[in-house]
Amino acid sequence: MFKRIALFLATNLAVLILLGVVMSVLQNVFGIRLGNNGAILVMAAVFGFGGSLISLLMSKWIAKRTTGAYVIEQPRNAEERWLVETVRRQAEAAGIGMPEVAIYQAPEINAFATGANRNDALVAVSTGLLGAMTKDEAEAVLAHEVSHVANGDMVTMALIQGVLNTFVLFAARIVGGWIDAMLNGGRESRGPGVFYFVVVMVLDVVFGILASMIAMAFSRYREFRADAGGARLAGREKMIAALKRLSLTYGESTLPNQVQAFGISGAVGHGLSKLLRSHPPLEERIQALIDAPQERSSGRTVVR
Repeated sequence: MFKRIALFLATNLAVLILLGVVMSVLQNVFGIRLGNNGAILVMAAVFGFGGSLISLLMSKWIAKRTTGAYVIEQPRNAEERWLVETVRRQAEAAGIGMPEVAIYQAPEINAFATGANRNDALVAVSTGLLGAMTKDEAEAVLAHEVSHVANGDMVTMALIQGVLNTFVLFAARIVGGWIDAMLNGGRESRGPGVFYFVVVMVLDVVFGILASMIAMAFSRYREFRADAGGARLAGREKMIAALKRLSLTYGESTLPNQVQAFGISGAVGHGLSKLLRSHPPLEERIQALIDAPQERSSGRTVVR
């Protein structure tokens, strides 16, 4: 678990540092001085949002390539027909376009959804899920993933990451400029000193960790919201049963880092590592569904 957290954090920080280095080089190429905060902010926004939006636009392609997911175009058996028809019914109920439905080889019980457009998304389930869950439980998991799509969680996550990246790149350079100026007796107006680049790289890491905590806090929130959506689409008892099954059988995820945050579940850490997890504990998610106010609609108990 700690290895996964460390790898996730290292990957994000490496991307931020690379963007920061490129941005610093371009600052010098275009002669942008540290005092020109507006120009630095524009560059930070271009780099900060650029990376997250490119990842969003490529998310379906990356997910398929990294998981080896097989997209069901023509169902080959009753199980595949059930998957496609269940997702189709849920998508219509949620008011979104029909997602692509896929199966990927993995031993753990898991599923994920991704895509830049809520009307052109991808919902994929693992072979482990199909082998271990009942149809009612699998239906609830699919409803959870369809709710992610209907809520626009992938787009929102990309926008939040873009804002956070912009903050990290901009704040590191502004604070770095102040520190460099103090260390070099007001040298800021003549351009950055050698300490500036060292300080900026350190601040990229520090601010990057804080930004990751904020992004993961939103990720945990959206899981509660998708659980509630899954309960509305499939039924509260089915959603609770699915999460209970996960709490009994879930193991270390084999999903690649690029799509792990979009899985139905994820390992939960403690202390500082808990702040960097994309999913809340399954026990908390189950309790949230039990405690949620309920109403009756067309004979089915739904969660508000």
